[in-house]
Amino acid sequence: MTDSFRTPAGITLGLEHFGDAAAPLVLLVGGPTMLSWPDALCEALARRGRHVVRYDLRDTGASTTVDPESPAYTLRDLANDAAALARGLDDLPAHLAGIGIGGMVAQVAALDHPDAFSALTLAGTRPVAPGPVDADLPDHDTHTMERMFALPMPDWSDRDAVVEFAAAKAEILGDDPAAARATAARIFDRTPSADPAAGGANQLGMVFAALDCTPRWRERLAELAVPTLVVHGRRDPFFPVGNGEALAREIPDARLHVLDQAATDLPADLAEEVADAMIAR
Repeated sequence: MTDSFRTPAGITLGLEHFGDAAAPLVLLVGGPTMLSWPDALCEALARRGRHVVRYDLRDTGASTTVDPESPAYTLRDLANDAAALARGLDDLPAHLAGIGIGGMVAQVAALDHPDAFSALTLAGTRPVAPGPVDADLPDHDTHTMERMFALPMPDWSDRDAVVEFAAAKAEILGDDPAAARATAARIFDRTPSADPAAGGANQLGMVFAALDCTPRWRERLAELAVPTLVVHGRRDPFFPVGNGEALAREIPDARLHVLDQAATDLPADLAEEVADAMIAR
């Protein structure tokens, strides 16, 4: 069921529900759109007795879009959105999960609003903001990035071009081009504006390139006191697995679950495995 939620800050967040609304809440932060989380995983979690809600970050999908090229908000504001949504959907703390850039939002939300969350899942992400990486963390694979940057940007108003661009990017990253093509088409159809910046933000999360992500939060990870699962693809060339290993080391008692055959995406055929890992305590 699709829905929307208006935060105390006046931001509308587009969201989708799976499972029984009376069940314990699992809140999935978009990375940047809700479709970063596969349907199969949402359904698998719902079958395990959870109320699953995935949502779009600002400037993507059905959430408030203003100016993706010059966002007038910060990473902290996105973290506040997550906490407001968790509190608005359930009286009890939620299991918060973030993927990719959504994992950065989730880390900050759990640190800044510890009362709002009972558990944390971080998938395919790292403990620092977009941009220069800490010396002890593996950066994006150089060859992969060269191939990615060599791809010409599509006309974001041309559905076929956008879909084929997503498939080509997936092939470079080691993901499934067919799955990427299908997801990109769905994202395109949910993008509320034909403006190129909106298309780029929805497909690539380009808004994060201009987003204020200060201050750092890595040094605060030891403050996290909720059960934490770190999920990472062994073959991820964008955020290599060493980033997930660092998160698991620095968050007290965190569990690391490496998907040996996965790259940047969570493949639908691993949904049951990931759901079991998320529910385990």
